[in-house]
Amino acid sequence: MLIDSHCHLDFPDFDQDREQVLNCARMSDIQGAIIPSIGPENWQRVIQLCQAHHQLWFALGIHPCFATKESLAQLEELEKLLSGLPSKLVAVGECGLDGVNSPLPMPEQIQLCLEQMRLANRFDLPVLFHIRKAHHHLLALLDREPLKAGGVVHGFSGSTQVASEYLRRGLYLGVGGVITYPRASKTRTAVSSAPLERLLLETDSPDMPLNGHQGQRNEPQRAALVLQELSQLLDLPYSSVAQVLSQNHIRLFKRLS
Repeated sequence: MLIDSHCHLDFPDFDQDREQVLNCARMSDIQGAIIPSIGPENWQRVIQLCQAHHQLWFALGIHPCFATKESLAQLEELEKLLSGLPSKLVAVGECGLDGVNSPLPMPEQIQLCLEQMRLANRFDLPVLFHIRKAHHHLLALLDREPLKAGGVVHGFSGSTQVASEYLRRGLYLGVGGVITYPRASKTRTAVSSAPLERLLLETDSPDMPLNGHQGQRNEPQRAALVLQELSQLLDLPYSSVAQVLSQNHIRLFKRLS
């Protein structure tokens, strides 16, 4: 079950060729993908997309960069959606904290993130975290509300020290295009120092382009290139790394089938 554990295939960027994108991913041995929502505006869109494709699964949450003053009140609707535990639902997210681009002040972001973590614990689901320049806040939240089903720091780009703090709290690290840039030495070192059993493969399509593909739309098929870079970074056979990552996906997202 080698999948792209974080991509936004519901975005308009893929409206003209979504089926072709999925076929190209399968040809690259990327057998499926998890589609996180960004907020109420696309909850139904990701649900419908994943219901129409057997190789797609979804997560529901409110992204800090798309949050509003109404977001806390909208969690009641999110709770209702989660309570049915649809078969393709595998996580809560994308949620988190953003110290750069969120329209909400950090105290409100923290409360919104905390409430989504509590929902995840209530329904025994892992959490997909977006985190930017706010690691210390998220680490404090994880101590306050430990996650029963774990979670992943999506698009990890931090240091070895930050990685170790997340790993110590039971989280996985999402590995994407960042590691394909030689200048990203801090993140490459952190990823290579982490246990392979705690890494997940992702693209964040259509964003987070790989080195050599700057300015292009990112796609799930390029998760195979991230995997290739990771295997070289770890000096391990591609097939061995692929096997462990597949097991990681199934271990964290227990409802994959």
